[in-house]
Amino acid sequence: MDAGRRNRDASSRGGRTNTAGFPDDPSQEPDPFGSACQPDPPYKGTLFSKRGRTWLEAQPLAEDQRRVVLRHAGELDRLGGELAQIDKCLAQTALQEPRVKRLMTITGVDVTVALSIVAAVGDIERFSSPEKLVSYFGLNPRVRQSGDKPAYHGRITKQGRAHARSMLVEAAWVISGVPGPLRAFFMRIRDKRGKHVAAVATARKLAVIVWHMLSKDEDYTWSRSALLDWKLRKLELTAGYPSHRGGRAKGSAAAYSNKSVRDSERETIGNAEEIYRRFVATWKQQSSEGGSGAAHEVRRS
Repeated sequence: MDAGRRNRDASSRGGRTNTAGFPDDPSQEPDPFGSACQPDPPYKGTLFSKRGRTWLEAQPLAEDQRRVVLRHAGELDRLGGELAQIDKCLAQTALQEPRVKRLMTITGVDVTVALSIVAAVGDIERFSSPEKLVSYFGLNPRVRQSGDKPAYHGRITKQGRAHARSMLVEAAWVISGVPGPLRAFFMRIRDKRGKHVAAVATARKLAVIVWHMLSKDEDYTWSRSALLDWKLRKLELTAGYPSHRGGRAKGSAAAYSNKSVRDSERETIGNAEEIYRRFVATWKQQSSEGGSGAAHEVRRS
């Protein structure tokens, strides 16, 4: 009876350890360092920031555990340095590519998305129409049709450049949270089909916009100039350009730090979003009226 009671007590405790650091359940692995070597409560900030690293190194760990932590932290530093060098090379390439700067005029498209699209597209003259580019990204729906029956449109084909397609979808998610006509488009599809379908539809719309921008050498109509200057300045700093912080002359991205400028740009883009909503509402009303009239004609005949 005593043995059964001990087993029930161990199972009810869920494998907790005692004060010496050994588990109550003999089937679990013991902690050879005991509770005295357990670290403090988890760090609330960013663990691998400068302060987080200082906190991590000050934890009461056994010597072999400390060596493991420091070895992994050093590996993260090495990989971080290599990634920073890659980002620098990509930023230098982007600054020399006018098409990347042009695509960055779209709010929600950063240098990573723009570079991915330009690398995937190459010469835009390879695509004679926006539909060709959409198909190249695999964002066009599957179509099934038998005989003279109506065509069935299914999910997107996902054939083509998968990386560029994923970048467009990521940009669509960002666009869904910032004011502009594209957000109104996203919300219109979301209310009918859900947010995931809306993200793919917005990515397809972006592909069409990209084709027109690159084919006609035109920037995005609803570009935010202060935001674009800020993105380009951030790109310059990543590329290794000198920083002029603290100087008397204002930098190229100084306007974006002004809240009134940001609010003014948002208001302008918000007006464009409202105009798009009104246009869609009017278009739906006219389509509904036209459809009902046609139906009455059929009935009268």
